[in-house]
Amino acid sequence: MRNRTRQIALVLLATLTVREAAAQSISDPKLFAESLEAAQEVVVQYGLDDNPAELARINRIGYELAQQSDYQKFPFTFTLIDMPVPNAFTLPGGQIFVTRGLLDLGLDDDMLAAVLGHEIGHVALEHFKRMQRKATLINVLGNLLMAGVILEEKNRSRTTNPDIPYDPRIGPNYGTDRIQGAAAASLVVSELLLRSYSREHEDEADQEGQRLAALAGYDPDGAQKLWEVMNRKTPQLREYGYLQTHPFGEERQKAAAARKVTWKKQERRAADDYRRHTQAVLADWHAKPGARKPPAPSPSLQRGEHGGEPIAFLPRAMLATWPQGRIADSIRLGDLHKLREAELAKPSLSRDYGAVLRRYREEAATVRAIDPRSELLPTLIGEINDLDAKRKELYPQAVKVLGGGVYETSFLIAFLSNYPDVKESPEVALALGDAYSRLGNQTDAVSRYMVAWQAAPESQQGKRALAGLRNLAPNLKELSALQQLASQDRDPEIKKVASGRLDTMVKSYDDLANGDEYLHRYPDGPYVAPVLDRLNVLADNLYAEVVLYQGMGDPVKAVDRINKILTHAPLSHAAAKLRDRAVLDAEKEG
Repeated sequence: MRNRTRQIALVLLATLTVREAAAQSISDPKLFAESLEAAQEVVVQYGLDDNPAELARINRIGYELAQQSDYQKFPFTFTLIDMPVPNAFTLPGGQIFVTRGLLDLGLDDDMLAAVLGHEIGHVALEHFKRMQRKATLINVLGNLLMAGVILEEKNRSRTTNPDIPYDPRIGPNYGTDRIQGAAAASLVVSELLLRSYSREHEDEADQEGQRLAALAGYDPDGAQKLWEVMNRKTPQLREYGYLQTHPFGEERQKAAAARKVTWKKQERRAADDYRRHTQAVLADWHAKPGARKPPAPSPSLQRGEHGGEPIAFLPRAMLATWPQGRIADSIRLGDLHKLREAELAKPSLSRDYGAVLRRYREEAATVRAIDPRSELLPTLIGEINDLDAKRKELYPQAVKVLGGGVYETSFLIAFLSNYPDVKESPEVALALGDAYSRLGNQTDAVSRYMVAWQAAPESQQGKRALAGLRNLAPNLKELSALQQLASQDRDPEIKKVASGRLDTMVKSYDDLANGDEYLHRYPDGPYVAPVLDRLNVLADNLYAEVVLYQGMGDPVKAVDRINKILTHAPLSHAAAKLRDRAVLDAEKEG
């Protein structure tokens, strides 16, 4: 009866005239700060996806839906992360994430509106308050995230009680040494983001999402189409991604089809004012003296780096929320200046002007598309011209060093980035391939050899690069490197050798990072299913080692294995067992 009453209420709401957007605020500063810390850890673990058009699309649709909601306790943000697994998730403070893998399924605007409306629904209906596990983890997050894990000294003697399970969130209850709290942060974030909701919560969020989509001018049939795509394209990956974190796919497809006639699609209305107000709320928080802000992450932990500078979630979110105006210009210019100054601090021949100029030009193109009369454009153009002049001025000296034959790998990387089309490029690519090969970096060695080979196949450098590829192919262990060679058609011999070795290696590789890198580079590759199967096996093996080292009283090695599982196989059964174990301990303490 209660569900029937709710459905009638939703129908009545859908017939109302579209109203002005509710004014957002931050009603619970402590929870918002903790949620921001989790959001920061998301971009540390997964990185931001560098696709401005798709990010703009997500924010346009997301805010058109958000302004139709009565919810005003937290400002919504919408972020695109570089995760190949199809997924979408939300944090209690209004931070909504969409993965690259979900967009790779080819969702149209109506389907994407269904996804974003669903996630908005989880926040607006405050489902986290009705989930004891998530509530417990938010409390854990406030105490542990980015704070470090206390571990005993490796050689400190102690008595081990086998009846007390090791807690991977905090380590033993004694000892004085501290290490970076990556294990604690990973456990908390993985549980917050990847644990599915109950059937009731998912149904409520689906209904709210369809309602918001219709009010915002999107076809409520998008929810049904979304589930048709999910159930058709990813049945073999049912234990991973969207079907794991948003279960009951077939039932929800039927429910969406039954509900779509409930709401009438309204006229679409831009959300510019709503977005500007959201940005202002976030900017006020960011500038407030004493406001609790996420600590800057270590660049070494981060997949999505920009010139060595760690990604800061909140400024990125503020820029995506409303990408023009004074606040946006300040964020853009500040980011570019950090990148420029970091590069100029390097020795002159190792400065990657090419990467800096690409970022500058991308930002200039974005600004020009948004507002051709922007006051920021002349500044960007002037700084681009200055950097390009420095790049050109350095070329004769770089050629001279190259001819001398004595240089570091960083010089080769910078040269190829700074001067990709000059006559020396094949020679530099060959030398860089040789350098990566000596360092054991097989994937990048193959990439550089292929550049040298394809740029000038009949040249001396091209022939040497081809010889390097033929020497590497029979012994390659990195799946991504093998896939590169198996995908090319210029040399049938290399293709055959690489394909045969890949057939074997996907079932026998022994490093989680190897499989994770393949999935990251080739999310639609022909070997995704066996790579995932092997990844799960390796994660289970590492989990067994975690238990072993806990029993032996070696928490350092245990935490090392925990980090590997959560970094490279966050959706595996082993990761789920680690999260369960941490949550059980947290609930006992709570």
